[in-house]
Order: sequence, then C-alpha cells, then structure tokens
Amino acid sequence: MALLEVIALDDADARAAERGGADRIEVVADMAAGGLTPDPEAVARIRRATALPMRAMLRANSGFRTTPPELDRLRRAAGDLRRAGVDGFVFGFLDASGAVDLAAAAKLAAVADPLPWTFHRAIDHAADPGAVWRALLEFGGTLDTVLTAGSPRGLDAGVEALVRRAAGDAAAARMIMAGGGLRRRHVAPLAAAGIGAFHVGGAVRPDGSWAAPVDAGLVREWRALVSAGTAG
Repeated sequence: MALLEVIALDDADARAAERGGADRIEVVADMAAGGLTPDPEAVARIRRATALPMRAMLRANSGFRTTPPELDRLRRAAGDLRRAGVDGFVFGFLDASGAVDLAAAAKLAAVADPLPWTFHRAIDHAADPGAVWRALLEFGGTLDTVLTAGSPRGLDAGVEALVRRAAGDAAAARMIMAGGGLRRRHVAPLAAAGIGAFHVGGAVRPDGSWAAPVDAGLVREWRALVSAGTAG
C-alpha cells in the first residue's frame, strides 16, 4: 500500500491529516526556512491530538550543512522530542564538498536509535547525488526513507531523474519518498517506476499557502490518488 506523509505544523494540521487518511506526519517548524526542528511542547500537543506515526525534523538552519555546536543542540533536541512522543526523525547534511556528511548522520542516528529516520532533501543539493545514494544504501541502521525530489528545483525538474533511479535500483525505489513540489501528475510515473511513498505539504493546504491549515478534504483526494496510482 502507498504511504502518504503530510507535513504538520500544529495539532490542527495533525487532526486534519488523520481525518483525510494520511499514514504519517512530518512535524516541522518555520517553513519559511524550509522546515526546522519543532518545539517539544508543540510536538506533545500533536501527540495528544493524533495516533498517526510522527517524524520530527532535526535541522537548525535553512541550509544543508551543520556545525558541531548545532549538532550538539540537535542531539539534545532529539531526546526532548522522543520524550514528547515522536516515532522517528528527519535529518541529513552535506559537508563542505557537497558529499553526504556521514559523521553528522551517524551521531544523530545513534541518538535516534532504535527509532527510524528519513534522510531529507539535502540529497537533491549534493555535488554527486549518485555517490550520496551509494553511501545511504550502505548506511544501514534504522535509516528507511530518503525524501527527494530528484532536483534542487523540485519534482517538476527532477521527476525523470527519480523515475530512472527507481526503475534501475529496487533498493533505492523502496527508500524513496517523493516530495518537494509534488503535483498530482507526478504520481502515476513515479508509482509505475516502483515508488510507493509520497510527501505533501502545501498541496494539502488551500491555495498552497503555509498560512492556511491542512485541509482534510485535500488530504483525502491525495490519499485516493496515491492509492490508485500504486494499486497492483
């Protein structure tokens, strides 16, 4: 069955996502910065509002690099978020050369263990995305998802690259969660290539506005779309 993940900023978003049939929520703060670590108190409210699996972002700035002091703060935040009720995490960084920052990932993965985690869209900004994919496929542990649009410009530009990667690598296809400007027309070709996980944020809000709450009706439409697209 297809997995539909919805970005939630607060408990109202979470309730609407659940009513619409989402399978999982990603909890973030500050979408103006592309999604940063949420406040544990906000996460605790969301946990009380929904039974959906919930992954929280671990990210301290709008870029895709981190520093040792930031990483220490994120490690502490991971503990606070676990106590607030998250079921997993979303993180991932690049180093100065544009390669995956394996050391940073390993430190956060150790704190996250045994909870699963998603490597987020840093991969789309890598100098060599193929090398990052090879590193992630070998990473092991509880990494189970890679959130990617196939391009730093989003899925309109990256859908063909994702289709090629998924069609040529079954292990990658199982890990890909397509997100980053996902549109309805992208679902069929991605599903045909073997991708079964989809991530939406603005697409389930009226007019695509982050100032508007998640709309359960729009989530329901996406639920039907991705389920139909991956059937059989």
